[in-house]
Amino acid sequence: MARTLRSDKLLFWATLLLVGVSVVMVYSASAVQSTDEGKAPYYLLMRQLAWVALGIGVMVVAMRVDYHVLRRQELIWTLVGITGLALVAVFFFPAKHDTNRWITFGSFSVQPAELAKLTAVIFAAALLERRMHRVNDVGYALAPIGLVTGVLAGLMVLQPDFGTAAVVVLVVTTIVFAAGLSYRYLLGTLLVLLPTAMALIVTSSYRMRRLQAYLDPWADPLKDGYQVVQSLIAVGSGGVAGKGLMGGVQKMYYIPEAHNDFIFAVIAEEFGLIGTTLILLCFVTIAWRGIRASVLAPDRFGSLLAVGLTMMVALQALMNLSVVTGLVPNKGIPLPFVSAGGSSLVVSLAAMGILLNISQHSSSTAAVSPRVSEADALPAAT
Repeated sequence: MARTLRSDKLLFWATLLLVGVSVVMVYSASAVQSTDEGKAPYYLLMRQLAWVALGIGVMVVAMRVDYHVLRRQELIWTLVGITGLALVAVFFFPAKHDTNRWITFGSFSVQPAELAKLTAVIFAAALLERRMHRVNDVGYALAPIGLVTGVLAGLMVLQPDFGTAAVVVLVVTTIVFAAGLSYRYLLGTLLVLLPTAMALIVTSSYRMRRLQAYLDPWADPLKDGYQVVQSLIAVGSGGVAGKGLMGGVQKMYYIPEAHNDFIFAVIAEEFGLIGTTLILLCFVTIAWRGIRASVLAPDRFGSLLAVGLTMMVALQALMNLSVVTGLVPNKGIPLPFVSAGGSSLVVSLAAMGILLNISQHSSSTAAVSPRVSEADALPAAT
């Protein structure tokens, strides 16, 4: 029974502020391009507003539906099945930019990999709630999670979408660790994941080129290093206060598709250090309040689910910002709530709705630690 019906206001407003920034910056970053393509300057803005309306509607519904519904096995396996079929279906639709990531119907498209992140989090949290008293039992707890996560991530790698696959694996690993996974198993997992990631990189020519461009983007500033170089120019030229809304230059075809994965560079150029700091503060607030909701959750499912949802958003944001600033190799991964596109926005807002619902059920004291030892969990096992 919920002890309060009040949602976390800081989490709610930090999320809405990022969505508001998205509406403004998608227009700023795309107006010139839309005009040059013979469309209205607000073409992408109107599409984004439609996705915002849908996403906020989904968030409001998720806020009002008790999150315990999500641990029903019939719902979880239905979600896993739909997600798996959708990830396979993308290969039967025309490729975009040499990738098969979208299911397309006319001008409407969805990216199943975004749904896969949410599916993996719900699946891992629900299974661990029932089996966390034996979380270090490979066959009982780890194998089912590893199998489902591995299949979902593997289908993403085939698209190819290495960035989103990495997010899914890292988020699920975090959930399992929070459930009480032994450090030796965590170390073993890392010893498997790191060589696997390196193998995927060295066996792919385009990933190797991205790695080389990351190490020295100025060695080939007109080809493989072009996007990173132009992004760094945008970030550096913004200064403290930026050039003002619509005043950026790098979005004028210097940064390809500036309204998507590199929208943070446009924000940096037009609003400078002040604007980027505001964005960072919003994501820090989401991470902080999400972890707080996990610590104060009334049960282990809510605690683990909150950890996963928080990491899903925070880790993706960290990866995007790291790419834009040249800290990690380039990956096609959007900035949550801000980048243009519907799939990422709707799924991220759905995650925040669930997180807000967990916060409504929070205790005034830490009812469940997000990391529970095997000895603590055993008496509660059924």
